[in-house]
Amino acid sequence: MRSRDLDPVQAAVNAALGQVGPGLYGVACSGGADSLALAHAAMAVAGPRNVVVLSIDHQLQPGSAEVASRVVDWARAVGAAGVVRRVEVNREQASLEAAARDARYAALHALADELGLSVILLGHTARDQAETVLMRIIRGTGPAGLAGIPAERGVDEPTRSRACRILRPLLEATRAQVDAYVAERGLTAWDDPMNADPSLFRVRVRNHILPALRHENPQLDAALVRLASSAAEWTDAIDSFARPLAAFPIDATVLAGQPAAIRKRAVALALESRGIDYDALHLDAIDRLVIAPTAGTRFLDLPGARLSRTYDSIDVAPGDAPAAEVASTAFGDYEVRAWRPGDRMRPKRLKGSSKKLSDLFIDAKVPKPLRVGARVLIRTSSGEIVWAEHIGVAHGEADTLSPLTACSRPA
Repeated sequence: MRSRDLDPVQAAVNAALGQVGPGLYGVACSGGADSLALAHAAMAVAGPRNVVVLSIDHQLQPGSAEVASRVVDWARAVGAAGVVRRVEVNREQASLEAAARDARYAALHALADELGLSVILLGHTARDQAETVLMRIIRGTGPAGLAGIPAERGVDEPTRSRACRILRPLLEATRAQVDAYVAERGLTAWDDPMNADPSLFRVRVRNHILPALRHENPQLDAALVRLASSAAEWTDAIDSFARPLAAFPIDATVLAGQPAAIRKRAVALALESRGIDYDALHLDAIDRLVIAPTAGTRFLDLPGARLSRTYDSIDVAPGDAPAAEVASTAFGDYEVRAWRPGDRMRPKRLKGSSKKLSDLFIDAKVPKPLRVGARVLIRTSSGEIVWAEHIGVAHGEADTLSPLTACSRPA
């Protein structure tokens, strides 16, 4: 369809689908004005037979099942396909909004696989973008957070069989444009009661904070959208340098040589790849861990995770569960057991001098998690440690002990 024949909503959808090419397009639709306009525009541009309307029932409001059914019935009545997917929202999560979002996206990704969708369209508008940027400023964010809601996002999850792009064609569409589209076409939009719930941060921003700020700048929404676009451009540039460094385990010495913006962004990308939550203060604390000289192991707790720096390596620390015990095994004049505090050994490099095994592990920069349950080989007739895992054969012992050390490893 020629773009000059389209209104702003349809023109935005037409441009987005032009990036994707032919395929089956999924549209997430709650029945609200934004997503309803998006679904209608997608059908007008691509034809109803190429559109699947996806209605996610979060089961958070009475009558939510009926709302989801009405959305799908409308889609089917105009020639599109429609699917309802009911989800369970984790009500124990700190933010109900975040929990609902997590459940919704998981369901949309699953539907993309099941239905063979080439893209999923979401109905976020310029108002959503302005609200998101302001919310992040209020909570405290870094430059990447100012980029707000991305216009496009690919899905890169190893558990998924295929990738599905997520596009938000209406991210620059104003509320007035969306409302006009809905009214001119006689569409009946559903108003989610949660949009009036003052306990939700976004509702307070929408109904109280933004209106007050618009008295200072009537074009505030457009200014926040421009800020998000500019921040996204800067973030893309930083990411080109940060992404090659953004994988655990992180070499702290390599990362420390980079500018602070690249260091923090690399850490942020690494955390996101593991699904670990963080904020700007966490990134500051991790950056101090990166650039500080350290010996041994240091830990830093994040929401739902723990990072460890062991010498020059930063990684997600293993859980607090104790390591499995190493059973003692005797054969001939030897015994294999786990090392114990107080154990001493005469390593080859000290040429006969004895030193605590715990200190030898530190000298050899053995990560703390690997020290737990490390095995030693004891000569039972003398009680001496003749070999230790991560350290090797003791001074004065023949290298022919190596075959014996193999016996200390489980099959």
